[in-house]
Amino acid sequence: MQTLLFVSGLVLFLLGLFTGFVVPKLKNPRMGLASHIEAHMNGIFLIVLGLLWSFVEVSRTVETLAVALLVYGAYANWFATLLAGIWGAGGRMMKIAAPAHEGSAAKEGIIKFLLVTLSLADVVGVVIVLYGVLRG
Repeated sequence: MQTLLFVSGLVLFLLGLFTGFVVPKLKNPRMGLASHIEAHMNGIFLIVLGLLWSFVEVSRTVETLAVALLVYGAYANWFATLLAGIWGAGGRMMKIAAPAHEGSAAKEGIIKFLLVTLSLADVVGVVIVLYGVLRG
């Protein structure tokens, strides 16, 4: 799991670097910048989890679930904010970052789905990791 977390984190960090190149070209550059920052923060988060992983004591099944949830959450966060930047959308869910940018119902629905599911995935994943560390 450590290698998976390291690789996932480094790839996401790299995606953040590439995202930074396109920020000025997006319909909502502010959301593009958010995507760039999310990729870097979440990439580093996954790398730190990889470093922490030897202290997590849970079953293999729970371990797999936690990693899947946390990797999904990290990538979905980057992708949701990137889509909002590309589409000039996201105003329904992210009123501060995209106050004047609202997309079609379908686009806003996709962004909302990603944001809600990544939030739930991150909370459950972090709770599992915290539980596993405290067990040790």
